[in-house]
Amino acid sequence: MASRSDRRSVGALGIAVLALLVERPMHPYEMFQTLLQRGEDRLLKVRPGSLYHTVDRLEHVGLVHAVGTEREGNRPERTTYEITSAGRSALTDRIAEILGTPDREYPLFPVALAEAHNLPADDVVGLLRKRIAAREADIAELDEYAARAQAKDVPRMFWFETEYLRRLAEAERGWLDELVGEIESGALPWMAEYLHEPTEETARTKDRA
Repeated sequence: MASRSDRRSVGALGIAVLALLVERPMHPYEMFQTLLQRGEDRLLKVRPGSLYHTVDRLEHVGLVHAVGTEREGNRPERTTYEITSAGRSALTDRIAEILGTPDREYPLFPVALAEAHNLPADDVVGLLRKRIAAREADIAELDEYAARAQAKDVPRMFWFETEYLRRLAEAERGWLDELVGEIESGALPWMAEYLHEPTEETARTKDRA
């Protein structure tokens, strides 16, 4: 039986694997293909190696177990897994915990923003415009995904995370548009201007020296 610490260690890919096995027993390759078909790679990194490793770890702590193997032609044997009762509890516990408890995820982009002043202003503007274009492509892709789901009458509860991702992308695009405008107009002084225009505090410091 999985301990509480084992359950809490279930990450994003572990949640995805357990959720798939709630639907039916699967072998890892089928899990991988299903995640890609459903566009889950928009939410998490889906790689065959990491998925197999995740399944092995879940089996080791008793959240899934093997129920049989099969072979197709000359292909390697594929082991089919199903979720255990401990796995079901771990899945619902982790979903509830994550839904109700914000966590610091430390993404890299804010770190780059905090240090962007180390690059020339023109370079930053160009890079941010590139990111804006990428976000616009993300929004278009998410809109297309939502439209397909609606056309197929897929219940909204299965894809409303798309709306959340779109809102995030839209908010970032809008903020970056404003930031680029401030840098280009000079409303936001860049490093060279800042170094030549000391603040009142730095001026007082120099006077005392």
